[in-house]
Amino acid sequence: MYDVVLLTLGSERDAPGGCGSGGACCGGATGADTAPTSQTDTAPTSQTDTGQASSGQTDTGQANTGQTDTEQCATERPRVPVLACADALNARGARVETVTARSDAEIDAVLARLDGPARPDGLTWPDPDSKTRLVVATASDGQLRAVLRRLVKRYAPAPSKRPADLAGNRTLPDLPPVAVLPLDPARGGTHRDLAAQLGLPRDPAAVAAAVLDGTPRRLDLLRNDGGSVTLDGALLGAADDAGRPLHWRARVEVDDTILTDGAEPLLACAVGNAGGYATLNDVALLTAPDPADGQVEVAVAVPVVVRSAWGRKRVRLEVRRARGRAVSVLPREGKVPYLDDGVEGELTRKRSWWVEPGAWAVWSI
Repeated sequence: MYDVVLLTLGSERDAPGGCGSGGACCGGATGADTAPTSQTDTAPTSQTDTGQASSGQTDTGQANTGQTDTEQCATERPRVPVLACADALNARGARVETVTARSDAEIDAVLARLDGPARPDGLTWPDPDSKTRLVVATASDGQLRAVLRRLVKRYAPAPSKRPADLAGNRTLPDLPPVAVLPLDPARGGTHRDLAAQLGLPRDPAAVAAAVLDGTPRRLDLLRNDGGSVTLDGALLGAADDAGRPLHWRARVEVDDTILTDGAEPLLACAVGNAGGYATLNDVALLTAPDPADGQVEVAVAVPVVVRSAWGRKRVRLEVRRARGRAVSVLPREGKVPYLDDGVEGELTRKRSWWVEPGAWAVWSI
């Protein structure tokens, strides 16, 4: 039978989304995490990346609050779905431990249980035959991303230590599968989170069954040169207090396709792995985002002035789309607000995302 760790991320305040959603929360990153480390991000693509992280941001895409890994959050008791899932696992004979992680270091201590045997090359590698299974209880996609970000930092080798058994289209090995236990039932309905998009179970007993009886469903992962990852997608742009979209400019490239050179105004740019940002105010941005097709779908919304037969001017929205292995966004002026897996941030320098096909996995039935 399996050892199962039920991991919850702690937050120091009762905020929507909790840890991983922005502000002071645990499981995030410090500003130092954006500096190059042994886990250097190098995209397997011909597209040029600057390797620059957004100024003043953490590698989770959040504003840097100055919080360090040693700062802890308030003690929290496990929520009811966590206890119910633990009961269901115990009833099947699994050995269950519940852990509330309040820092990256505490997340890393849990993930270390997934390590494989020592390798001759000295790399830390996941154990494909591990008897330990991980359940991540999430109040938001940002929390799930915080755990995946730490998995990537743990197992992605530096380019100088790239092993021969690593796939040519990847910069990291197959990450250990995780089970997702959603803590917010509402996000399975109108506000669809990633678990809802993937059709994953939300009932604690069904999640327990997926952990013990299910199979890994491998999914694409987006890495970026800011040191973070994206599971669902990112939406760049903002609106004023009245809800009207604000214009901004940026050069947006997908592989060798230039969607905009930065000279014209934009209303939005969607970078999609899954479909969380497929529409904006009833405008279809992404047509068929697929988190398992090995490609990222990108769209920009451009306001275009046209004249009618009577000479009247009107503005229509032109949506340009492309698919590929990598995308880069270079702001031309000021700061560009964005949401990345629900986490707010501001882009001030070039940011590049690239696809790691099938890099992570969820337990599903």
